[in-house]
Formats: sequence, structure tokens, C-alpha cells
Amino acid sequence: MMDRLLSWISKNKKEFWLILAILLAALIFRLWRINEYLPFLGDEGRDLRVVRRFLTDFDLMFIGPRTSIGDMYLGPAYYYLISPFLLLFGFSPTGPAVFVALTSTATVFLIWITSREWFGKAAAFSAAALYAVSPSVINLAKHSWNPNIMPFFALLSVWSVWRVWKYAEFKWLLVLGFSFAVSLQSHYLGLLLAPLLILYWLLTLKSLWLDKKKISIFFKFSGFSLLIFTLLMFPLVLFDAKHDWLNFNSLKRFFLERQTTVSAKPWGALPFLEPFWREQFIGRLLTAGHAFGRTMWISFSILALSLWVGYFWKKRKDTRLIPYILLVVWFFTGAIGLGLLKQNIYEHYFGFLFPLPFLLVGAIVQSLFQKGLKTPAILLVVVLIWFNLQNNPIKNPPQRQVQQVQEINKQIIADSANEPFNFGLIAERNYEEGYLYFFELANAKVREINPLDTANTLTRQLYVVCEDLICEPINHRKAEIANFGWAKIEKQWKVEGKTIFKLVHTQ
Repeated sequence: MMDRLLSWISKNKKEFWLILAILLAALIFRLWRINEYLPFLGDEGRDLRVVRRFLTDFDLMFIGPRTSIGDMYLGPAYYYLISPFLLLFGFSPTGPAVFVALTSTATVFLIWITSREWFGKAAAFSAAALYAVSPSVINLAKHSWNPNIMPFFALLSVWSVWRVWKYAEFKWLLVLGFSFAVSLQSHYLGLLLAPLLILYWLLTLKSLWLDKKKISIFFKFSGFSLLIFTLLMFPLVLFDAKHDWLNFNSLKRFFLERQTTVSAKPWGALPFLEPFWREQFIGRLLTAGHAFGRTMWISFSILALSLWVGYFWKKRKDTRLIPYILLVVWFFTGAIGLGLLKQNIYEHYFGFLFPLPFLLVGAIVQSLFQKGLKTPAILLVVVLIWFNLQNNPIKNPPQRQVQQVQEINKQIIADSANEPFNFGLIAERNYEEGYLYFFELANAKVREINPLDTANTLTRQLYVVCEDLICEPINHRKAEIANFGWAKIEKQWKVEGKTIFKLVHTQ
């Protein structure tokens, strides 16, 4: 394997150094002061508390994060994947964020490999460079959050099924079983990959139908693939079986009973396609959310060029049309599925489509090169890169959320005089878990109030952090504060722009 790699490098030195430069740029954009840029709120703190218990107490994880819609739980694959990085970085939130950043950089490399085989060198470098500098991609790559690893595993799933269909490389079915399971456990909308994967599995079956030997091997590896998928999903199934099929029933209600969330009419997604293409698929990923007019012009141009590419390759009977059709199928199955959701579509919902617009632009660039239109092709890539670099996230000051939480916790611990205390947070878009994670790391004597066991969990002091502009902790309805009982403010002070209240019981 190493001999083949060294041989390729010696024959393709310019390519090697160019892709290395793109990967280095991708790493810099994703890792630059990542400990200061990474988001760290309640969800991140919750995840790290779960993973830390696994690493310190070997408390096995059977479920992953709870979904924001549908009252469902994801599988635990993401938790297991980030656990080595959390341990390696001494339980700092930076570790899991670095894992996500490295996964995003690996996606750049996988896009290059995929584009190079499907369309050509010009396509490969164009697609990889654009993915490396996309601000939306970079922002998500700095965030240790389960949906943010989906682009890599979604593309790996598509690449795997392609290798199986195109070259009868059945061992890739094993990779497919693994990568699709991880995609699905990153976000349940990874299910929208299933139509594409099933279609190409069936096409492979059809192409092998008369070859008994190959069909036997195909079914054998398909069985192993299904086994890998089942083993990765088994912890979630086991949890479900022990909790009255909570996830299964939630999925059933979400897709079959709750007509306020999902439309049962596929044609209802058609009005969604144009704004999704313009505002999110092209606007967010390729043009960095620039002004409406600029995004409109570019999205229309890419659509027109995409249609031209299909016509051009069909007319020439170019073999590149085959993977190009795969891109088209991938887009429409995913976009129509998203269009059936009766709610806002956030970026992380369509992570399974993230590599697609970059592969599409790569195909356009390659076809322009074929036509001898190298200058317009290079100009297209340069303009898109320029748009993206204008909004590069490292141009903005870091949020320093981790450092803020650490400083607030430090002051609370010092003020508590090594006595037990309760804790509450007043914030519109946050909750206590991030603070509790660092209290645990510091072995602080924080107690979470249990109304059924106040003797062991209720203390004589309650610290309330206010992240909103105006807060009134006295008589607040939030359980973490209300369960403390009648109280008065003993003192308050500001740290990192946030107000800390110390409450004690009224006599």
C-alpha cells in the first residue's frame, strides 16, 4: 500500500503538493484558535458529561443525543467516536471539536478523491478547494456536535456504493454498512440517503444477475454489511426495547401521524426546491450567504451550467455522465425529502448533501476545461473562493465560550468557600449542563436539587448565572431555582459580561 502511494506521488508531484496545500489550508481554517471559537453551551456540556462518565466510570452509552424535533434519541456512535479525543485532550471540550475539524478536513480529501475519479483533475481540485474555504462548513467544523460529522460519512456511503456498483468491489459493502450507520446516528435525516443507496444496490444486483459466482459473493458481503449496520444500531434498539419502544413510537408519530411536521404528498415538496437551491444549497454553502442579488445570479448560473453539463456529456456519450446522474439522483431524493418537512430547514439538517454542490461545481469546471474554456472555468472557481474568503470565520473575534464558563465557575467555587452549593442558569438559549461539566472537572461541591431528596441535595446557597440582559432570580419559575425555596439575594457581581447572583434562604 505504501509502495503504491509513494509511486503515485513520484509520478504526480504537482498534484500531491497542490492537494497537500489545500488540506493544509483546510486544517488552518478549522483549527485556528479552535479552543476560543468552538461553541460551548448546554448541549455540548451534556454530551461531554455523558462521555466523561464512560471514560472514568465505564458507564456504557446506549443512546446518543436527543433530537430537537420528534422527541427521539440518536444512537451513541458520535459519543464513542469523540471519546478518545476527549481523553487525549485531558477532558477539554477542545478534543471533540478537533475530532470534528479533522473529520471535516478528511471530507476535503474524500471530495478530491471522488471528483478525481468521477470527473477529472480540474474537478477534483476545484471541489476540494471550495469545500476547504466554505465559511458554513468551517463554522460547523469547529463545533463538536453530532450532525457535523455527517458530511464525511454520507459521502463515504455514496462512494462505497459507487465502488460496489461500478467495479464490483464488494468489500466496500462493509464500509457502507459502517458509514451509513454513523450517518444515521449523526442525524435521522440521514435516512434520506437510503433511496440512493438502495437504488444502486439494486442496480448492482441487476448487473450481476446472470453471474452466479459474483451474485453469491455480493449477497455474502451484503449480509456482513447488514450485520455491521445492525451491531452499530443495536445499543439504540436495546435501549428502545427496555423503554417501551420510545424511539420507534416517536418515529412512527413523526412520520405517519403528525401531519403538522411531515407532508404525505411528494409533490408538496416542489415549491421548496427553488428556494432551497438558491438560499441554502448554493447560497449558504457556495456563496457564503452573500447579498440576495449576488446569490440569485450565481445560483441561476450554476443551475444553467449544470443542465449544460448533462447535455454536453450525453451528446458526447461521455462516461462521466454516469456519476453525474448519481449527483442528480442524490440531490432530488434528498431535497424532496427535506421539502416534505413542514418546518424551517437548518444547515445541519442537510449535512448529508453538503459535499454535493462542491462536486457539482467540480463537474462544471471539468466540462468547461473539456470545451477549451479554461479561463471561464478558473474565473468561476476564483470568484467563488473570493466570496468565501470575504466571510471567513477567522476574521471575526472568537466567542470564547469555554473560557467564559471556566472563569465564571472559578469565581463561584472561590466564593462558595468549599461549601456545597446549588446552581441555576437563566438564559434564553442555554441551560446548566455546560457549567455543570466544568464543576465536575474541578470536583466542586455542586448539588443538583432533587425535590424527593432535599436532605442530601438542597444546600444553604444557590448561585444563579444570568446570561440575559435582565434577570430576576427571586421567585423564578425554573426548577433549578424554584426548588431552592424562599430566598433572598445576598450578593451579585459581573463576570465576562454575565451577572452572578448568590442566593441564600430567608430566615
